[in-house]
Amino acid sequence: MIGHIAPLNRLLGIVALFLVTGLGTAGTAYGAEAGHGGYHLPGTDLNLLWVLPFAGMLLSIALMPLFIPRLWHHHFGKISAFWALCFLVPCLVIYGFQTTTFLAWETFMHEYLPFIILLFALFTVSGGVRIKGSLVGTPVLNTGILAIGTILASFMGTTGAAMLLIRPLCRANDHRKHRVHTIVFFIFLVANIGGSLSPLGDPPLFLGFLKGVSFFWPTQAMFLPMLMLSVILLVLYFVVDTVLSRREDETVPMNNIETGKEGEKLGLEGSVNLLLLAGVVAFVLYSGFAADLPAPFGTSAHFMIYDVDIKLANLIRDFGLVGLAGLSLLLTVNESRRLNGFTWFPIIEVATLFAGIFMTIIPALAILRAGSDGALGWVIDGVTQSDGAPFNAAYFWATGILSSFLDNAPTYLVFFNTAGGDPEQLMGELSQTLLAISAGAVFMGAVTYIGNAPNCMVRSIAEDRGIKMPSFFGYMAWSVGILMPLFVLVTFIFFNPAAAG
Repeated sequence: MIGHIAPLNRLLGIVALFLVTGLGTAGTAYGAEAGHGGYHLPGTDLNLLWVLPFAGMLLSIALMPLFIPRLWHHHFGKISAFWALCFLVPCLVIYGFQTTTFLAWETFMHEYLPFIILLFALFTVSGGVRIKGSLVGTPVLNTGILAIGTILASFMGTTGAAMLLIRPLCRANDHRKHRVHTIVFFIFLVANIGGSLSPLGDPPLFLGFLKGVSFFWPTQAMFLPMLMLSVILLVLYFVVDTVLSRREDETVPMNNIETGKEGEKLGLEGSVNLLLLAGVVAFVLYSGFAADLPAPFGTSAHFMIYDVDIKLANLIRDFGLVGLAGLSLLLTVNESRRLNGFTWFPIIEVATLFAGIFMTIIPALAILRAGSDGALGWVIDGVTQSDGAPFNAAYFWATGILSSFLDNAPTYLVFFNTAGGDPEQLMGELSQTLLAISAGAVFMGAVTYIGNAPNCMVRSIAEDRGIKMPSFFGYMAWSVGILMPLFVLVTFIFFNPAAAG
């Protein structure tokens, strides 16, 4: 475990810096509007200039690794901090110290900290599971892993399934010359589309569950579109991988990671981590069900920390997840992680970049929440027909496109409320509208690297294994070329755009 301490300290330093900054500043604001919901940006007053820091963050992620890779690799943390300050400083000047510090603290406690703790736990625990022996990345094996991951994603989350299977998949294909397409399809299926069938699969569906949508509603409603997309993509992948495997007349040298021991039989090492993964899922479920559980297990308790409302169940979840990650480090042999190609860089990179993304996204979400009165009101108005009925095809594409670049959970919530916000009505007469919102948020998270958290993690792990992944726009060329025609097909089959009047 000693070898893991230095990089782990760096990760903890990122979180600690965010935490100390928030505590040091938000403390001044404490009590100013206690019990009144704190301070918030007036979304109706914001123009699109406030979105420029977020756009700058995205363009930096997209272009700097392509044109100035050395600068980006050594200074991406500073660049992320720069764009965060491009929002925070004008906000400080215009809206004041208390509002700015409250927004930073609220974002940290409600969004960033739970996000990075869950990723850290899944990354650490899944990194302790190693498939022993030699797996050879044939088209049949690769397609099988993608299919298994797609199924698992709805039960253990897209992040959990992706973190569990990405390393074995990369290891199995170490000898292959063409590997990028495998990782791209893995992102499509395991990191996104596979998480369609339960609230455990993807954060928007879990948020819908907390708002009153039945736990098994996604299982029933989204099964057919998910099945259609999955089957088409798996068949397409098998054909592409078969063609590319036959064209390969050379193999690439193995990277410097030892992939196995000579004579080692196929098996599973670090199986205790599978129990810990189940524990991660249990803690996430607990935070959603806590208020309905009987004493002493249930709790609806909440309290204020510097004007931010914190649920006790969420704190229990987060401490539990950190504890499970610690157990994984203690119970897993270091040699097993080394043979698994485990390093801390992927989680450090994601934690750093998403710190900037979560900061700069604040005004964009405020504008969206303003609805028709905000600078993006035309987006909200576009999902309603002239007679007031929902335009389901527009709901699918509006939710999906915004979820490709913004956090898909709050985007889901915006359109959930735009459609009325009544779970019983949305599961009844407006079920197609809820399906459109849910499908858009989950499916189109695959369009960009930042569309869903595991996308970035998968890319970083693959690159850490020596796979040269496409740039931000290079990946979009794959996703737009392959997925957009399929999404058009989904639109015509399930959302009947001709019905719009």
